[in-house]
Amino acid sequence: MNCNGQSEIGTIDSILLKHPREAFLSQENVDAQWQDLNYEARPDFKTALHEYDAFVKLLGQTVIDFHYLPVCDKTGLDSMYVHDPVIITAKGAILCSVGKPQRQGEPEACGEFLAGIGVPILGTISGDGILEGGDVVWLDERTLAVGEGYRTNSEGIRQLTQLTSDFVDEVKIVPLPHWRGPSECMHLMSLISPIDADMALVYSRLLPVPFRQWLLDRGMKLLEVPDDEFATMGCNVLAVSPRRCIMLAGNPATRKLLEDNGVEVKEYKGEEISKKGAGGPTCLTRPLRRKL
Repeated sequence: MNCNGQSEIGTIDSILLKHPREAFLSQENVDAQWQDLNYEARPDFKTALHEYDAFVKLLGQTVIDFHYLPVCDKTGLDSMYVHDPVIITAKGAILCSVGKPQRQGEPEACGEFLAGIGVPILGTISGDGILEGGDVVWLDERTLAVGEGYRTNSEGIRQLTQLTSDFVDEVKIVPLPHWRGPSECMHLMSLISPIDADMALVYSRLLPVPFRQWLLDRGMKLLEVPDDEFATMGCNVLAVSPRRCIMLAGNPATRKLLEDNGVEVKEYKGEEISKKGAGGPTCLTRPLRRKL
């Protein structure tokens, strides 16, 4: 199939997902895993299914082509967050090497499925390289920003740069803060969500000054997430098309900020599928094709 994920804002036409029915499996399975995975609280399996179905219904207002990862014994609860194990380019998929030990089977599982639906595998991050999709942000079709922290290292970035050298002109490396340490899920996309070619939602308190200034120099308008909504993933917003987005309910100030700047906002309730596992709408999705 044709794929192109080299955008964070183009209209999503085709998407990869994993339903909690196939990731969580059962309440008993959730009970056995959630603490080891550092979830904030125990997800409720049945409620998660209902939340996810409502989320997919919102996606269906834009997306026409859905692909669901199946049950896989190489993966666990976190496999619902399909953004991290794979990156999609116009040349095919790049299978990541995730930094969270419990998720290391996910890239292979994604690769097997994608190959089965006709998505070519461009390459794999290997050896000492660590790279997670949540640290990779397309600022435009030929410009990448990549966070370097506990989930992505310099070797992973080097391999990504090499794999994309034919079609990416610039890779901007962004050092990430320690924040709460290696066990915390801190990605670059925890701090920035592009909304349009010239607009991004950001949490500037944790952005490096040179990177923030680089965004401003590119002509981007930065919408600042308030402190009290950063913890509830106010900065994790999925643009389904330019200035149309889906966000986690419970961040009213951020929603108003977006709407005051001409952005159409849809909300979903994600107590079980997002808040407890620290994975917002971007984390739950991996667009396979965006119309640029």
